[in-house]
Amino acid sequence: MKVTGPTELGTQVLIRRLEKLGKSSKQAMWLDLAERLGKPRRIRPSVNLWKLGKMAKKFPGKTLLVPGKVLGSGALDSALSICALEFSAGAIKKISEHKGKALLLDEFVGKPADANDIAIIK
Repeated sequence: MKVTGPTELGTQVLIRRLEKLGKSSKQAMWLDLAERLGKPRRIRPSVNLWKLGKMAKKFPGKTLLVPGKVLGSGALDSALSICALEFSAGAIKKISEHKGKALLLDEFVGKPADANDIAIIK
């Protein structure tokens, strides 16, 4: 059976960066994220904003990290800090209307972050 995975060069480079970061910082979170991104696109999560709003109440003050795409269905109650591989146009618009932050995963990896301040959404 043929091994499948990301064919986009940007995603492949991001996976390598996450693997290096995980090995150098000895944080399993980055290695887990690299493994999730290495799976086929059909397996990656697509999360709507209403679900992220619920998860923000469960994990207050944390950055919500989605190893997939954030979709714009639903409404937000407050400003959220969301990091994802991809965002839909509607999701970016709604997040910015509530003065939240929508960071691409590639931008987020370059910043220093504590694993206790991040919640990975499946």
